[in-house]
Amino acid sequence: MIGLVVNPVAGVGGPAGLAGSDGAVVQARAAEHGSLPRAHERAVQALTIIARSHPAERILTAAGAMGGTAVAEAGLEPVVVFTPSSATTTPDDTAAAVAAVAAAGASLVLVAGGDGSLRDAVRGLGPSSGSAGAPAVLGIPAGVKMYSPVFAVTPVAAGSLAADWLGPDPVATAEREVLDVDEAALRRARVEPALYGTLRVPQRLGRTQARKAPTPVSEEAAVASAAHAAVAAMQPGIRYLLGPGGTTARIAAVLGIAKTPLGVDVVLDGRLVAAGADEHRLLEEVAAGPAQAVVTVIGGQGFLLGRGNQQLSAHVIRALGPDPLLVVAPEQKLVDLGGRPLLVDTGDPHVDASLAGHIRVITGAAAAAFYAVAAPEASVPV
Repeated sequence: MIGLVVNPVAGVGGPAGLAGSDGAVVQARAAEHGSLPRAHERAVQALTIIARSHPAERILTAAGAMGGTAVAEAGLEPVVVFTPSSATTTPDDTAAAVAAVAAAGASLVLVAGGDGSLRDAVRGLGPSSGSAGAPAVLGIPAGVKMYSPVFAVTPVAAGSLAADWLGPDPVATAEREVLDVDEAALRRARVEPALYGTLRVPQRLGRTQARKAPTPVSEEAAVASAAHAAVAAMQPGIRYLLGPGGTTARIAAVLGIAKTPLGVDVVLDGRLVAAGADEHRLLEEVAAGPAQAVVTVIGGQGFLLGRGNQQLSAHVIRALGPDPLLVVAPEQKLVDLGGRPLLVDTGDPHVDASLAGHIRVITGAAAAAFYAVAAPEASVPV
């Protein structure tokens, strides 16, 4: 059987520009910005794929917002094996729910959340979480930061992998690391992922993401060159939405402005007009005149959108018009992908499909590459 555990607050900090969703204070701040969790919706997307090929499947899960509601909404039968003690759930509830689902016999546990939720899954399964005797675990990407190689590339990919798991042919698994960072340090731009354990993860080419790879010190000159080229390409009268990342931070430095750590800043004619803007402020800025989002490539994973920059939501990308992205990255990041495409996961398949094809990537002074962009859901059989 398959199990499901949902972290009900996962992803709530993304559109608000809070770099994560951990803690009551952050969740309250996200609510003030009008941000909503997205784990339930993305869990339903994954389960709907399972329901198409296995409509009679019973899903081991936790009560209510931690899974049971999503299972029922997708048209499958929930088998509740854990009930949290309060409507306000905690990381301990996530760990206990994963343990309960595994003890009830799930051979694959789907966890909707981010790195913190999968870290809780490791705690729930104990020291043998990555061993051959432990249940397999697959993350449904629903958080803000997802550095770990334990997630499917999209909810639909997670559902497709789970449906394959229930089919007649075996699905290979591999032991993969669960990484997480301290969110308070992350907001100060100290990105120092730590290893919290391993999980046994189903593997399918193009459906599971790779580990985030840092930019090596040896590439600093290439990053600087790409940043200077991006600034040279900026046009007067256009608002540039500088997304998170080391390359965009270097662009800000070239412009002589302070970059908000892991935030999205708006620049017009070389001036900072909005720092750390949330989704609503970005929409206001885009409505005020021509605009373009400046994004970089997450090393190793290849994501342009949907990993740590959820302020650049589907609504914002749609509002930017037919040429929404200015992509900047040192050439080595593209080489390291080994031919794998760049990825977008805004949560809106129509927006993702509109970005698919080839995109120009500024890689250095007078240098650019046209590189493939994929909407992962378009390549996943449903």
